[in-house]
Amino acid sequence: MTATKKTTATKPTMTTKQTETTKLNATTAPITQAATATPIPVGEQFIRVGTTLYKIVNQPSLSGGYIKKRIPWNIETLRQDYGKDYMANIPKYDGFCTVPQHLDYQPVVGKFLNLYEPINHKPMQGTFPCIESLVHHIFGEQYELGMDYLQLLYLQPVQKLPILLLVSEERNTGKSTFLNFLKAVFQNNVTFNTNEDFRSQFNSDWAGKLLIMVDEVLLNRREDSERLKNLSTTFNYKVEAKGKDRDEIPFFSKFVLCSNNEHLPVIIDAGETRYWVRRISHLKSDDTDFLLKLTAEIPAFLHYLTTRKLFTQRESRMWFNPQMIQTEALRTIIRSNRNRLEIEMSELFLEIMDNMEVDCVSFCLNDVLPLLAGSMMKVEKGQVRKVVQDIWKLTPVSNSLTYTTYEQNFNQSCHYRQVTRVGRYYTIKREKLLEV
Repeated sequence: MTATKKTTATKPTMTTKQTETTKLNATTAPITQAATATPIPVGEQFIRVGTTLYKIVNQPSLSGGYIKKRIPWNIETLRQDYGKDYMANIPKYDGFCTVPQHLDYQPVVGKFLNLYEPINHKPMQGTFPCIESLVHHIFGEQYELGMDYLQLLYLQPVQKLPILLLVSEERNTGKSTFLNFLKAVFQNNVTFNTNEDFRSQFNSDWAGKLLIMVDEVLLNRREDSERLKNLSTTFNYKVEAKGKDRDEIPFFSKFVLCSNNEHLPVIIDAGETRYWVRRISHLKSDDTDFLLKLTAEIPAFLHYLTTRKLFTQRESRMWFNPQMIQTEALRTIIRSNRNRLEIEMSELFLEIMDNMEVDCVSFCLNDVLPLLAGSMMKVEKGQVRKVVQDIWKLTPVSNSLTYTTYEQNFNQSCHYRQVTRVGRYYTIKREKLLEV
């Protein structure tokens, strides 16, 4: 009995200790769990935009740098990795927006996350001889216009600018260096496209960039040229990604194209004002560290752009007066794009002007047909009308009037003779034909 009582008396004491220990463990269990949960690595970042969770990552690139990307993430995976309490600390936004700015950049506008990326350069006083020499090399006699172009990119990123096309059949001209320099200045707001990217229906990866660049452009289809021209002047664009609905966004991208084809890199018609074509000459020297030197000078260059006075004023929707950016390289491409009939008609009228010593020729459409027949070229009246009205943009006089034109006469040394006729005639001038 006594032994039994001792056992019975001892048992409650042990049960009490166990109970206290159990309560203590139950109280501290969550703290212990939190302390032993997987810590969030430094630099790990998650955001929620609308109802979608994203992980912000830096994807390594071949150049040695990183590309910032947003990867859709699973909420349950996040809870498993870091605990449910971490969800409360994730930044939340109503949606995305694209507001380009370099000096007063806003990462968040209202409750919307800005997709436009900041640039890391801090402007500071200094010299930039390498950048200056590169701009001189690319823009030549249009150096000040080139500086205006770069200044507008930096200070007025939403301003429409002409399509910059750099051409040269020579190698080692610095065209690619110039593209890489622009990439170094504006960083993640620049993208390199291929010719096929313009034809793809999915454009979400480049539609919100400041600069869209193609290192070797060949857009020789009419539909390619029309799309490029429309994109260069539009203010809104439908963005489409795989598996997502189309969304309309403001479009402010500028195009910089390079080509080794000086004659037919893109289709450019006569009278086109949206292209700025520069023929780039061969570099006299080859510095393998030139891009590194350019990058080191960017802070000084940006400081200069903030204080420099613009050389030009806004004179068109694409800022520059079209006459200011016309070049021989542009005229070469336009001439190469002309059809055979237009070339024949131009040569015909220039020959008449030279032989008859005049600077203009008046004619009706029916006058042209026998002249072309003499050149062994059989055409229809509608084809001639298309060249005269659609390509040369000529209009006839309002009423039938008397005019002087020319017909072939091989009995005369000049091979042509004057004739007087009546009709609604057109007049073509020498300078018009020489424009292209």
